[in-house]
Amino acid sequence: MNKLRGVGALVCFQGIGEALVYFSGIPIPGPVIGMILLFATLQLTCTETPEWLGHTGYFMIRWLSLMFLPACTGLFFLPNIAADQWLPIIAAMVVGTLLTMVVAALLMKKLMPARAQEP
Repeated sequence: MNKLRGVGALVCFQGIGEALVYFSGIPIPGPVIGMILLFATLQLTCTETPEWLGHTGYFMIRWLSLMFLPACTGLFFLPNIAADQWLPIIAAMVVGTLLTMVVAALLMKKLMPARAQEP
């Protein structure tokens, strides 16, 4: 039941984000705005992530690779487009991966407490 509650919250915030994009014309994906709103809500109302939302997030991250299948399928069934655009696709993948790794490392360094040096 907790996973269902978590999925409901995620879908609700995604819907709010989609509605904001639709009515305001902001050029940002609705799910991104929804996750920013969820983050802001959690920051303002909770001292830590609710257990039911944490379990749902963990469950979804475990199966994250399945969420990339539609994009991979699109590349497979559109070889003419992919053949002409292989260099930008690879460049976007490499740059995106490196940028994600750098940002994640910087955030970990900033947000994790410093450990005392052992002698």
